[in-house]
Amino acid sequence: QSGPGGGFSSPPGKPFSQTLKCFMEIIQFSPALALGNAQMDDTHREFVALLNRIDSAPEDQRVAALDEFIAHSETHFAQEQQWMEEKQFPPLHCHVREHEGVLDITREVRNRVAAGETHLASVLAKAVAEWFTLHVTSMDAVLATFLAQPGQVPGDAPVAGCAPLCAHAPAATAT
Repeated sequence: QSGPGGGFSSPPGKPFSQTLKCFMEIIQFSPALALGNAQMDDTHREFVALLNRIDSAPEDQRVAALDEFIAHSETHFAQEQQWMEEKQFPPLHCHVREHEGVLDITREVRNRVAAGETHLASVLAKAVAEWFTLHVTSMDAVLATFLAQPGQVPGDAPVAGCAPLCAHAPAATAT
């Protein structure tokens, strides 16, 4: 169907902005997010897809999209934490704090969306997408490199630079 000036238009009865949103993603899994660890990369692809689903979900489906994202994130973060604990990954606590912060905020936003503040779902999805890109290219990249080292001997000293990496974790409150 052709819109004004011969361009694309939305199906009858559906606003153009809603149709266009179906084609826009707030984040895409790109080579920059690939870590070379198949399990991490697959999990991160799913994380990205679920974030996009939150952002594009109709208002009446946003709570369900958030619930699915929370369930995925709990499993995703628990897997990474298990690896870090098993391998005695030095910045374990810094990494886990970031995950906990994201889950805390997401649960709060989920409750507020359920109470009628449906616009917060998209706000959250965009903020988490921004955080995720930085988290994957810093903290998860360090973890993937650490896990790939044959016979690594983890030290007890904290990894230099952990504090600045933790500084980009979102605050544990929703606005």
